Amino acid sequence: MHPENAITRSFTVSEFAVLEDGRHVLLHADRGFTLTARSTGVPGGVVPLVETRESITPNVLNAVLPDDAEESAEEHPWSWLAELARARGLDVTAEDLRGLPYQVVFTDTVTRWLAPT
Repeated sequence: MHPENAITRSFTVSEFAVLEDGRHVLLHADRGFTLTARSTGVPGGVVPLVETRESITPNVLNAVLPDDAEESAEEHPWSWLAELARARGLDVTAEDLRGLPYQVVFTDTVTRWLAPT
């Protein structure tokens, strides 16, 4: 999360593999999104950003959708992620990745910023 000001928050989204020994292997960190507070229409009036895990998770998932998600009906770019993993020394296929649990994990900074649920 990159705090620009009180009405805008930008987030970097990365994907990583968790190995059996608990180590994390970063696959990429080149995606993200920005949330902006809504104006009330009154000068200086802004509806503050109040987000929860549940409200922000769809934004995270949208950021990692494959570019051709509508045509491919894939929820994640498994082949691309497998290529990235193999480039980092992991012996894995797209099918292997598809069979693993996929979780959205928030950093401590984001967790502290989110409203309690």
